Amino acid sequence: MITVNHLTKHFPGRVAVDNISFEVGHREVVGFLGPNGSGKTTTLRILCGYLAASAGTAKVAGFDVQRFPMEVRRRIGYLPEQCPLYPDMRVDEYLHFRAALKGVPARRRRGRVDEVKELCGLAENGRRIIGQLSKGYRQRVGLAEALVHEPDLLILDEPTIGLDPNQIRQVRQLIQQLGERHTILLSTHILPEVEAICRRVIIIKDGRIVASDSTDQLIRHMKGEARIVFEVQGPRDRIEAELGTWPDIHRMEIETLGEWHRFRLACPRSADPRARLFSQAAASGWSVRELHLEPGSLEELFVSLTAPASSGGAP
Repeated sequence: MITVNHLTKHFPGRVAVDNISFEVGHREVVGFLGPNGSGKTTTLRILCGYLAASAGTAKVAGFDVQRFPMEVRRRIGYLPEQCPLYPDMRVDEYLHFRAALKGVPARRRRGRVDEVKELCGLAENGRRIIGQLSKGYRQRVGLAEALVHEPDLLILDEPTIGLDPNQIRQVRQLIQQLGERHTILLSTHILPEVEAICRRVIIIKDGRIVASDSTDQLIRHMKGEARIVFEVQGPRDRIEAELGTWPDIHRMEIETLGEWHRFRLACPRSADPRARLFSQAAASGWSVRELHLEPGSLEELFVSLTAPASSGGAP
């Protein structure tokens, strides 16, 4: 559905997108992640035809974005970070107006507007003035507008920004439903949202792609520390002293829960001391009721790949 080859975008004094290439398959839901200023929104705008690339190519459904912009726009539904709605129009008026601009045939418009209102939870809000809606409902209107012409591809740029937790959950569920029928490229800073929705992630930093794979695969190969949770009953001082001699344990946090002590141990991902911990507990007569490796998270991966390098020295 999307094919990007060596895409580059220059602005005066900086390179916003630096020779990136990636693909998104039909009905695939992909998270497009990066810190502020990384080039995410610039890439999305190029895909939608709102910006011209300085070099490279981008294709949607086989159509080159720069050579066939109208063909591309017919196939894309775009929800930008700041959704440009007409606050003085009613929901029905706005959706009919946008459907007409997007070439939905007159005989089909009413039915299509009703369909997207139902899909986006707006069935009872058609007569309401957009400017009087909550932020969450305005996002729903923007999403309905992006869907009204039945696009193959949805590009969503921060679709839940500014929403409360209940609204975020509702929009997340809606995106999950849409992923069954549409290809979706989702840009967001809410990483649990990506883990819940997306099958694959692309991470961009300083205009370059630094990771692209399924979330599970990326986390599995993530460098850095692993954390072991070890909950044990026994003399705390002796246990702490013993574990303090183990070279693979870099750091430990201890929480005492009555007669039990909960150790959170940081160690290299290449090392897994669980078998040794169990053997030590058995040999020392300690009772164990919990011992597990905490899985990595997309947030840890994102930080490890995109955090700015420490400059060191005095401030």
